Amino acid sequence: MRIWFWLALAILQAVFLFVAPSLAADGLLYALALNAVGSIAILVWWLFFSGQPRVDRWLAVLWAAVAVVALYPLLHESISGAGMGRLYLFHVIPVSALALVAGAAAGRGQAAGARRALLALFLLLAPAAFLLLRTEGVTGEGRSQFALRWTQTPEQRLLAAEPVSVPSAPPAAAAPAAAPETLAREESKSPPAPAPAPAQMPAEWPGFRGVHRDGRVPGLRVATDWTAQPPTELWRREVGPGWSSFAIGGGLAFTQEQRGDYEVIAAYRLETGEPAWSHRTAARFYESNGGPGPRGTPALHEGRLYAIGATGIVTALDAATGTALWSRNAATDTGAKIPEWGISSSPLIVNGLLIVAASGRLAAYDPASGKQVWAGAAIGGSYSSPHLALFGKTEQIVFLAGQAVFGVSPADGRILWRHDWEGSKIIQPSVTADGALLVTTGGMSGGEATRRLSVAPASGGEWKVTEAWTSRGLKPYYNDLVIHKGHAFGFDASILSCIDVNDGQRKWKGGRYGFGQMLLLPDQDLLLILSEQGEVALVSATPDQYREVGRFQAIEGKTWNHPAMAGDVLLVRNDREMAAFRLTRAKD
Repeated sequence: MRIWFWLALAILQAVFLFVAPSLAADGLLYALALNAVGSIAILVWWLFFSGQPRVDRWLAVLWAAVAVVALYPLLHESISGAGMGRLYLFHVIPVSALALVAGAAAGRGQAAGARRALLALFLLLAPAAFLLLRTEGVTGEGRSQFALRWTQTPEQRLLAAEPVSVPSAPPAAAAPAAAPETLAREESKSPPAPAPAPAQMPAEWPGFRGVHRDGRVPGLRVATDWTAQPPTELWRREVGPGWSSFAIGGGLAFTQEQRGDYEVIAAYRLETGEPAWSHRTAARFYESNGGPGPRGTPALHEGRLYAIGATGIVTALDAATGTALWSRNAATDTGAKIPEWGISSSPLIVNGLLIVAASGRLAAYDPASGKQVWAGAAIGGSYSSPHLALFGKTEQIVFLAGQAVFGVSPADGRILWRHDWEGSKIIQPSVTADGALLVTTGGMSGGEATRRLSVAPASGGEWKVTEAWTSRGLKPYYNDLVIHKGHAFGFDASILSCIDVNDGQRKWKGGRYGFGQMLLLPDQDLLLILSEQGEVALVSATPDQYREVGRFQAIEGKTWNHPAMAGDVLLVRNDREMAAFRLTRAKD
């Protein structure tokens, strides 16, 4: 067969590799499949139909394999370790297939020696090109974010501007954990105000997804004409990498970030963004797809701040001053292994206990002393956070882990019930107005769905869990949903979707926001969306149709972090910058 046909196939394969992922929500999966088929087709053509001498055909394949393997140790660590080494192969194999066709075309009409040299050069340049690159992770759809190897990462630029000094003699931890240090930030304009007693600091936004971990912001009505009354930027500043959101209280915004070899818990002044204090622990988690840094969000409770890092270090601080109270390692305490994407849960305070999740192991601590109260059974991996729910008259922790959904007693960690359901456990459960439970399977395996469960007491102290429906109308990856007036709003892959919580039927689907996160303004029937691209949008939270009300660019870069609200102040961040905006309140 003529080589021009295979050149056309190679060009089509390049389109699949570099263009298709951006054309559809699941474009990357199709691109990978089509590139695998295209690469195999090119290999079959080369070995059996290219008309080249047999020795040349097999030597070319052998040379390509040797080049791919030999250059692997020279790759940047972000590429060699990405996806447990799979990212390099996903890209270099189709690129090498393209190089094979291009090299064969370039050598047409040349003498045998020149033809072989050109082909060898093309096959060497294909994997060698990856030596010039590093990756800043992947997008929500799994698309690699390549950058030139010698350019600085946002974290490196931040450290160059705000270097982290290594403490000469860090204080010992109160319990097994890395050594911490707290740095108080001095204000140049005026001396800091006296720190309030811990119990006197109100929590306006106590932690992950708000008061009830449901993303609701009641009592707030905002102007929706953002052309006439756009949000006012209060401040913006660089921040270390991490996927933490904010806890807000006492005029401070608390978050977690990575600064070099230190996990940092930091407090910033809500109105100005100026640093108030920071606490750092010698720990660094890095995974090339998600990047470095903590994944969880601090919890603010009665003047104390609690946080868990990506390696399992649990820290309790005085929220006003950042003074360390105690520290433990939940992974060590429970025997949990650090999962591929790091420990990603956020702490929860329930009935005088601090509940944390180290992957699929729950543990409870005394918030005052750090003493471990109980450790739950190993129930499988999880990136979800413990969630407080009330069924009947019984408070329970709902936790998604392994291949099931669990109800756990907060008092002793006893498993009260389980509902088996295969799939990744990433997303928070949600409770409907009539007490039903909505759970989802995350990930991108093709089996994602949302399910409604009823949980009710049965005889003999047992619990009965009944499935009402399972819907493919809402298939989130790691993006949490909100419930409003009998409907659930969330991300179906990268597209917003609305389903009826009574039957799971989809009402509408529309609007591309990447793999973002959202809040609900229930007083106005509005969704506040923070897109994966750093845009903030207002969308009607009604089942009749998808309707966007307003949108503006808030921050730049990949944004997976949840937004947070304190009054009319909106806080957003990602792995490189954070910003605060005041939303104009609507007139009554």
